[in-house]
Amino acid sequence: MKTIVISAVNLVEAGTLAILQDCLRFLSDYSIRNDYKVIAIVYKRELADFPNIEYIETQWPKKKWTNRLWYEYVSLKKISKEIGPIYLWVSLHDTSPSVIAERRAVYCHNSFSFYRWKLHDFIFAPKIAMFAIFTKLIYQTNIRKNNFLIVQQQWFRRGLSKIFGIEQNKIIVARPKMPNISADLVNKEIDYKGVYQFLFAGSPNSHKNFEIICQAAKILITEYNIKDFKVSITVNGTENKYANWLLKNWGDIKNIDFIGFIPKSKLLSLYSEVDCLIYPSKIESWGLPISEFQQYDKPMLLADLPYAHETSEGSLKVAYFNPEEPYQLANLMVEMIQGNSLSLKRQPINPLAEPKADNWEELFTILLT
Repeated sequence: MKTIVISAVNLVEAGTLAILQDCLRFLSDYSIRNDYKVIAIVYKRELADFPNIEYIETQWPKKKWTNRLWYEYVSLKKISKEIGPIYLWVSLHDTSPSVIAERRAVYCHNSFSFYRWKLHDFIFAPKIAMFAIFTKLIYQTNIRKNNFLIVQQQWFRRGLSKIFGIEQNKIIVARPKMPNISADLVNKEIDYKGVYQFLFAGSPNSHKNFEIICQAAKILITEYNIKDFKVSITVNGTENKYANWLLKNWGDIKNIDFIGFIPKSKLLSLYSEVDCLIYPSKIESWGLPISEFQQYDKPMLLADLPYAHETSEGSLKVAYFNPEEPYQLANLMVEMIQGNSLSLKRQPINPLAEPKADNWEELFTILLT
């Protein structure tokens, strides 16, 4: 019986936790069908508890980065020796640990090595700025010892290949499973309120670039004298320094609704009610709201960046703007409010080069053979 180890001590919430859960859910059945022993190294078993999986739990590496680095590059080597012969070791969170295994792979989520940080980020989100500076160094350690890298997008594969000199045929593109939103929500009839409604759903982090929406909204009101619109953003101003700065500078604009965090069920319903999605984030590994919103067949105004072009493939009504230029966004918003759809274009679906995996079965077939 060959052994597969999944290391994921840093995955505790949101999309990355969902990847861990999906991975172990798949391996729970796959291991029995194909006679593999699976060991998962996790923060807490209860976060991703499935049958036919052995667990090693540890919270110490998550307490601070020095702990995490020690665990990845020192502790895990000892643990890999104790486990015994390991056929495949998969690190699900960016780092390539110093372990002894016949085959190795790392799932690369963090795209901050491509983020052009500014002083603004150091002021409001120093952790984000540090990620942008040191992600390349963290990735670099042991990265060439992997048989494969796993990413979610083609542009990320090309970028990692260029930075680290790794052949693209060793980087697997495994796009996340797209959410299947119920037809009742997608086709929900709503009462038109006479005001054009925009939405941006994102976490209150500086790289999400909420400020360009606020700036564009102010331009519409003060320079273009357009007031029959509303922009809803998912911050309330109390979450952190960045959110507080947004509220302090643009909280007096009545057209901007600081709605704060909303649960997924309410967000999916809100998609039905608004007219247009704005997604200005400066860096993403995917951009899930784009995938969700495109099922509603409504306009999307997206940052003109590689991740957005790839995530929006197949969408029918998309326009792009420079995420550093609020006037570009403001002009597109005016077009939407006035019912002008000339800027909206159908997005082509580009063929995805091998190696690629459409599901966990295909991914592990590549990793194990």
